[in-house]
Order: sequence, then structure tokens, then C-alpha cells
Amino acid sequence: MAPDYNTLLLAIGLAGFCLSATLFATWLSAKVERFLLCWSIGIGCIVPAVVVYGLYIERPTVVVGCLAFLLQFLGFSFIYGAAYRFRTGLSGRRRILGVFAACAILSLPWLIAGYDGLAFITLNVLITACLVATAHEYWRGRDEAPLPLTGIVILYLLTALSFACCAGVLIHEGRWVMGHAPDNWAENLNLIVAILGITGIGAMSLALNQWRVAGSHHRAAMTDALTGLLNRRALFDRYIGEPVTDHIAAIAFDLDNFKSVNDRHGHAAGDTVLKVFADVLRDVCETSACLARLGGEEFVVVLDRTLPDRAQRIAERIRMDFAAKLIPIGKRSITCTVSAGIAFGGDDSSSFDSLLSNADKALYMSKRGGRNRVSLAA
Repeated sequence: MAPDYNTLLLAIGLAGFCLSATLFATWLSAKVERFLLCWSIGIGCIVPAVVVYGLYIERPTVVVGCLAFLLQFLGFSFIYGAAYRFRTGLSGRRRILGVFAACAILSLPWLIAGYDGLAFITLNVLITACLVATAHEYWRGRDEAPLPLTGIVILYLLTALSFACCAGVLIHEGRWVMGHAPDNWAENLNLIVAILGITGIGAMSLALNQWRVAGSHHRAAMTDALTGLLNRRALFDRYIGEPVTDHIAAIAFDLDNFKSVNDRHGHAAGDTVLKVFADVLRDVCETSACLARLGGEEFVVVLDRTLPDRAQRIAERIRMDFAAKLIPIGKRSITCTVSAGIAFGGDDSSSFDSLLSNADKALYMSKRGGRNRVSLAA
């Protein structure tokens, strides 16, 4: 091998080590995005693989070659697992193990049997498949952050293409048995592309992690921690300043006798009741409404572009479904009811504040009328 090739090997090893350490430190600081940990493990396996491959170049023995193959397969299996975990949130341990086992079974027998050229062809084809599968996982999850994820996909595909070129050259030359490591233009190109790919993907992965962390903090600030619905701040940020037309409706809800639930069964039971009611809201409204918890046992549903009879049907169904729920509290179950008030946009509700105020007035009418009912604003 030419000295330039050894220099490239050293460069990719150093780049991989630095990136693996950076990704691991980033994950360690928060321990939130575990795909970074998986990615750092994958790159961490590539580093010793480069070292062992350098030894194989100097002394091409079967044992050293098998070790270099296994470390590469392990690294790229973890890199694929990181992409799968990023998209799905699942650990993907079985997938990582399956990819690693399949790669080892398909390639090592050729190396052990003396067909080292065929083994290297299989190695490059399998790594190409791993990288394409990795790019596919990120492509499927690109809606989360289109620009950086598209860049990551392109870099993975370019790296995959460089490995495919390595296999293609060996096939074209008919190098089924070599007795040494591959030595051609495609190998040099592969190392150059791998160096660029590692640094580019690493930088974009770190940026993607920061984007996810910032998004998580923003969602936490705008979401009620107990029910997962929007909080008061998020609701007003969404509607304050927006025109309130006669096709918008607000339904205010207040759980009946909620204080007695806390007094008799404890605050944990009260939290359970609130979560059950939030689930009823989601089940009935699905994605057609804005759902928020204003605080305590007060909730609001805002319906855009709706007719009065539809708003009344939704409010009545929520009321009836919640009243029919058996809510498990310890070893027993309880039932609760809710009162509601509906207000519509128009001349009397020219702002979102006034719309909610009218809905609250209608809600108090339900409370005074005996609870567990729906009332319309005057």
C-alpha cells in the first residue's frame, strides 16, 4: 500500500475517535437522545476496525482479517441501529444483532476458505446495504427536520456508493483470490469519502440533537405535564390576535365536585380523573380541535370552522362519555361528571378573551342548573 493510503487510514481513525468521544460526551450531558449513544458506539467500533485493518495490510492473516471484518460489521450495525432508534424511539437491539450476524455469516466463510477477494467483495456489498438502510431510516423520518436529515441521507448514500465502487472494481478485475488487502483507486476514494461522511454526518447529528433538545424544551413549556394537553400559555399564544369569526366555538368544561374527589380519595385519584377526562377529549375530538387545560379541573375545547349544532353534539358526547367512564381508584372504581358551556364567535365575541368569557358564563349556567349538563351562551 502507498503511504498516502496509510495516512488516510490514520485520518479516518482520528476523525472517528474524536467524533465518537464528542457524541458520547453530548449524550452523557443529558442522557436523552439515545440514538447519539448508539451512533457513538458504532463509530467507536470503526476506530479499532481501522487499526486492525492497518495490521492486516502489513500481515494479511485470516485471524486479523476476520477481526477487522467483525469490527466493521459491528460498527455499521450500530450506525444502522442509531438511525432506527432516531426514527422510532425503539432500542433496535434485535435489528443490530440481526444485521451483525447476517453480515458475519455471509462474508467470513469466504475469508476462512481462502477466497479473500470474494470476502472483500461481500464485505463492501454488505456495508453498502447497511448504509443504504441507514439512509432510508433517516429519509422516513425527514419530516421532523427536512434540511439536516436530507443532508445526512445524501452523505450516507455517497459513502454507500464509495463502498459499492470498491466491490465493483474487484468484480470487474475478477479478484476472487488476492492474498493481500485490496489496492486500487476505489479504496483511496472510499477513505476520502468516509472521512468527509463521518465529519459531515457527525456535525449534522449534533445539530439535529440540539434542535431536538430545543424542541423538547419548547413543548414542555407549552404542554400541561399531567394530561399532555396544551396549557393556558400555549392556548393564548395560538389564538390571541387572531380574528374570532362566527364559525369558531369555545367549549369550557369544569369537572363537577372535583374537590370532593381529592378530599375523599386523595390527590393521586384526582390526577387520574383529570387524565381520564383528557383522554375522553382526545377520543371525541381527535384532531379536529384545540384542546387545553387551563388549570385545576378547568378545560377548554376550541373548534375552528364549525357550526353550532356540531359544537353542541361534541360537548354532549364528551359529557356523556365521561359520565359513563368507570375510573379505577385503588381497588374500586368511581364515576364523575362534567359541566360545559358553549360560546360562539360573532359580534359579542370579537376577541378570544371575550369568547372564553362567554363560554365561562354558559358554564356557570350549567353549574347553577344542577351540573352534568351543557349550556349555550346567551
